[in-house]
Amino acid sequence: MKSELKDTRDLLESISDYIHLFVKDYFPDGWVLFFQIFVKFIFFAGLIYAVDLLVKLLINTIFRIFYDNDRYPVLKSIYTAKITTSISHILALLFGSFALYSIFYRHPKSFVFLERTISLVIVLVVAGMLYRGLNAFRNYFILKKDYYKVIALNAVSQTVKIFGIFVSAVIAISVVFGISGSTILGSLGAITAVLVLVFRDTILGFVTGLHVATSKNLKVGDWIGIPKYNLEGNIEDLNLLTTKIRNFDKTISTIPTYDLLTTEIRNLQVMSESNTRRIKRSIIFNINSFRFLEVEKIEELSNINLLRDYLSQKKIEMSQERETIQNADFLINGRQLTNIGVFREYAFNYLKSNHHVDQEGAVMVRQLEITPQGMPLEIYCFTNDSVWEKYEAIQADIFDHLLVASKAFDLEIVQFNKF
Repeated sequence: MKSELKDTRDLLESISDYIHLFVKDYFPDGWVLFFQIFVKFIFFAGLIYAVDLLVKLLINTIFRIFYDNDRYPVLKSIYTAKITTSISHILALLFGSFALYSIFYRHPKSFVFLERTISLVIVLVVAGMLYRGLNAFRNYFILKKDYYKVIALNAVSQTVKIFGIFVSAVIAISVVFGISGSTILGSLGAITAVLVLVFRDTILGFVTGLHVATSKNLKVGDWIGIPKYNLEGNIEDLNLLTTKIRNFDKTISTIPTYDLLTTEIRNLQVMSESNTRRIKRSIIFNINSFRFLEVEKIEELSNINLLRDYLSQKKIEMSQERETIQNADFLINGRQLTNIGVFREYAFNYLKSNHHVDQEGAVMVRQLEITPQGMPLEIYCFTNDSVWEKYEAIQADIFDHLLVASKAFDLEIVQFNKF
């Protein structure tokens, strides 16, 4: 091995000498030194490029064999992230560092400059390879469809990238100017508080990313609602500093990622995945239209199929009760039916018979607190189709029917007039 390295070094020195003498023989004396360095530099750069091309071709050929094979997700992730390209760059630069002295040993000043330049490029390439390594991890979890870990990795990778830029910058300055890294860090210690202030959002975003990943509350693609910003849409991107949300009106909203930790977030994805969606809406009735039902009205409403059994049972119960009370003919005495109560029963039976309503979920028709405008009667149930357009159509059909059906019960719906 040592003999092979020595032979390579001797070959490079021979080529360097040939270039040196060739330029000296064919160029003017005033330009000899310049062209000697220039031609050697072209040869040096071409040598590095050739080595890089050959190594990259070899490595990529090996990895490409496994690229389309799902049995090797690790190799596929590495190849997709182009880590192999970074490896070939590093090997080519290391060869260039080895060949540098043999080519420029006659020009010590150029040698020092190029040595520092190669060291700087190696630092940048190694930093780039580390970043690509993080992308390889991300690609691996995407292939595994582990999207919660992808979110955590997004937060971690961006934090590592920022820290890596800082470390790379310190090393690069040390290499270029020949300054000790500890000297640079000592100078930066005076502005630590400023750096913390500058990277406040970054730190909060990092903590939020870890929280989201560990709690598994959110992931890219989830349908969420944020009352604070009056937003509702799908998460399109979730990174260290910002979260991008595609609203249903096709616009894009961007919020700080740390808001996911400090703000109320409603995750509607579970509802979408279960293919159910809640209806929670009220009809406000005028209290002055409420009244007891007389026998004739009860008989009339008994013709409604959804109320026939209910009213038959109630008539039997009220008849039995009247036999034991005084002044049974006076309507208010004893147990009576009201038009709003019977309508509430009708609305409930209507929901229970509606094939668009999820019968395994909660189904309620309930009175809410009375307001100056009237008494709200709330419909609470779940549709068995969470597609937005179908959900709206089902909800509209239910309320269209109930609003019109209320007239059969002599109920008055409150309308707000515009003055």
